[in-house]
Amino acid sequence: MSTAMNFGAKSFKPRPPDKGSFPLDHFGECTAFKEKFMQCLRANHFENALCREESKEYLECRMERQLMAREPLEKLGFKDQTEEKPASQPQVL
Repeated sequence: MSTAMNFGAKSFKPRPPDKGSFPLDHFGECTAFKEKFMQCLRANHFENALCREESKEYLECRMERQLMAREPLEKLGFKDQTEEKPASQPQVL
């Protein structure tokens, strides 16, 4: 006799991770960017404002390799560092 009891055995339905959580970088695709960011943090006594460029590069690496959902950099706090100008605003000559 089996000791396992299946009371209406629910099937597991996978779902995407919650916002803020993302897959681990098992293949080390973004390790160089992460290390550069961590070195910057250590060198600047963990003042993350001084390492924004490294942080941006690391997040871009993760998005390019689908290790996190693609988000506009503006939504991630890098509005001042984006290279593209919005097309909706007229250019002043």
